[in-house]
Amino acid sequence: MRELYPEIEPYQTRRLAVDDLHSLYVEECGNPAGLPVVFLHGGPGAGLSGYHRRFFDPARYRIVLFDQRGAGQSTPFAELTDNTTAHLIADIEAIRERLEIERWLVFGGSWGSTLALAYAQAHPERTLALVLRGIFLGRPAELRWFNEVDGGASQIFPERWARFRDFIPEPERGSMLDAYWQRLNSDDEATRLAAAQAWSAWEGGSTTLIHEPDGAGIFDDPHKAVSLALMEAHYFRHAVFLEPNQLLRDIGRIRHIPAAIVHGRYDIICPVTSAWDLSQAWPEAELHIVLAGHSAADPAIVDQLVQATDRLADRYC
Repeated sequence: MRELYPEIEPYQTRRLAVDDLHSLYVEECGNPAGLPVVFLHGGPGAGLSGYHRRFFDPARYRIVLFDQRGAGQSTPFAELTDNTTAHLIADIEAIRERLEIERWLVFGGSWGSTLALAYAQAHPERTLALVLRGIFLGRPAELRWFNEVDGGASQIFPERWARFRDFIPEPERGSMLDAYWQRLNSDDEATRLAAAQAWSAWEGGSTTLIHEPDGAGIFDDPHKAVSLALMEAHYFRHAVFLEPNQLLRDIGRIRHIPAAIVHGRYDIICPVTSAWDLSQAWPEAELHIVLAGHSAADPAIVDQLVQATDRLADRYC
């Protein structure tokens, strides 16, 4: 089993103003002369973590990572104005141009896989290859699966779901998304924070194959909980700002691009059927379904992702 590369610090960080409101935090790691790769984090709103740098051989890759609008160290924090999928695609292009990169590998997991597909379909000429994990296509059934009473995930993690559900009064549970949205936008700061923490505890505690119903989640930090919950609710209410079935409909634009798809067989947040549907529309892509949950840190996921980035480095370096 392959493991993550050793911890590494950026050799360059910068702030990039992409419009009059938003400024992005961008960092570069690894080899400045290496194969360029852009890392797209999940959420929306989850922001970067240090281990995201470690899926790539630092001797062979120029690793570009950034906090998406409203997330992490980008500013303004948790800002929803001019925050759509189209804006994020434009931001990726702005970073590429600022860094004077002609073409790059695009790596994304969960929401990052959605954004990676949307970016590649908008700019296939700039996309050298794709590595995708925990596929999320933004379809209505996928949104209901994890967020609503009748979705299905509630039946697999009932203990955590009960805490997520019970935060909302019973008469409002017909649309958990709308009910949470109202509280995430409350005039009362304590209500906003409590809603964000309840939302993030449900998601952040449901990521790994080895599940602890009462264990801490990966989004328990209040700062991260606020950006994750608010941003996800914003995007989910707008069907992630994509047209119906857009990512599968437009797959012909990128079928010529080398790609690896890695998905956990027991991913409860993004069910494996999404990866299967993508692979059926894109038979040229490699599909690896492994014994894992949703988390990029699950060992079988790490193994396949590092193998994929190593193969691409062998091919292009």
